[in-house]
Amino acid sequence: MNDGVQLGNPPLKRVLAVSGGGCQPIQLPGRGRRLREPPFVRMDALVDALGDAIFEYLDKPFIFFGHSMGATISFELAHQLSRERGRDVTHLVVSGRQAPQIPDRYPLTFDLPEPEFVKELSRLKGTPPEVLRNREMLTLLLPSIRSDFELIQTYRYLPKSPLSCGITAMGGTDDDEVPCEDLQGWQEQAGGAFSVRMFPGDHFYLHSMEKMLLEAVAQIIARIKDEI
Repeated sequence: MNDGVQLGNPPLKRVLAVSGGGCQPIQLPGRGRRLREPPFVRMDALVDALGDAIFEYLDKPFIFFGHSMGATISFELAHQLSRERGRDVTHLVVSGRQAPQIPDRYPLTFDLPEPEFVKELSRLKGTPPEVLRNREMLTLLLPSIRSDFELIQTYRYLPKSPLSCGITAMGGTDDDEVPCEDLQGWQEQAGGAFSVRMFPGDHFYLHSMEKMLLEAVAQIIARIKDEI
């Protein structure tokens, strides 16, 4: 699992360098060069593996950023690291995901027959249309995409005390899946300062608004550095 923790991508590293921060994105099994590894389908198993993989990197203050499913993973990982390993995240940035205590409003889709599942992917607009039309690509990618859906759709929040850190919740102004009031719910999980930051765009605003998003994260890091 350790080879899933990789150096930051160039745009993110350049922006974070301004604030003196570093970046280590996590690549999960079933993606990129780990495409042929079995993906996780249960949150607790994934979080345990992530804790093992990144613990050695947590010898200085750190923040987590997670978008959509990644927001929930980051939240559960922050709790696990605090509870079992004595490492507290300095700040949590969540994006495009309702607070964990707010149940999903939509039916399960991860086990739909392939034609219906592909229609759902098209509706969500997170998968390029050319991929959905390419039988070879679909055959390669659908298992890992289904696994993502199963992981997040079978996740069940268990009530917890708030994290010790502050939380910044981010989202797109036109995101019909995660409205602003669902982002506000993250305040219940914050033991420190809480804020919401909205960007123009839908659920995948982070692509069209990448520069603004990275600058916002860099500002958070710079502020935290001043406070430490």
